[in-house]
Amino acid sequence: MTKKSTSGKASARTTPKPGAGGVKPADEAKADAAHLRTVNNALVDHNYLSEEEFTTVAETLQRNLATTISLYLKFKKYHWDIRGRFFRDLHLAYDEFIAEIFPAIDEQAERLVALGGSPIAAPVDIARFSVVQVPTETVRDARTQVADLVQDLTRVGKGFRDDSQTVDEANDPATADMYNGYAQIIDKIRWMLQAMVDDERMD
Repeated sequence: MTKKSTSGKASARTTPKPGAGGVKPADEAKADAAHLRTVNNALVDHNYLSEEEFTTVAETLQRNLATTISLYLKFKKYHWDIRGRFFRDLHLAYDEFIAEIFPAIDEQAERLVALGGSPIAAPVDIARFSVVQVPTETVRDARTQVADLVQDLTRVGKGFRDDSQTVDEANDPATADMYNGYAQIIDKIRWMLQAMVDDERMD
């Protein structure tokens, strides 16, 4: 039986939200495109991982890849929309944080490929797997933006730490090390944003 993720988000193998589109019902549970029953998607070598171990690791990589992409887009959305006294500070800070987060997107996708998988990357699938929701409305207020991001980063940081333990137990210490590094970056960004929330001038 595949290990259930401890990140607080339902496992990527659970039934997707309605409207996932383009995926056959029998394939909806799979967390990477290489395992879908489509043309030219023969299963590939998972290196030192068993199929069960790979499935566990792939679930975390797909979810964290989608989450990192969504976090990038959310920072960009708030970077564009911010107004008021803290405009310059946050406009610049958001891009600095993005620069720290962005490399993880390619790293996680390539890790999944290196283990014999294939990232699912369509926008509808990113939304389906991500634990971060990209806002569709315009939020200009600094405190509202920052408080929202702190909540997201708290959840994302915990997810990386939990998934580090999960993949380590699935015989993949290399991916565990990746997650530990990402958790440290997320913790630092969260700390900096939380310090801004504590500024009474934001009210």
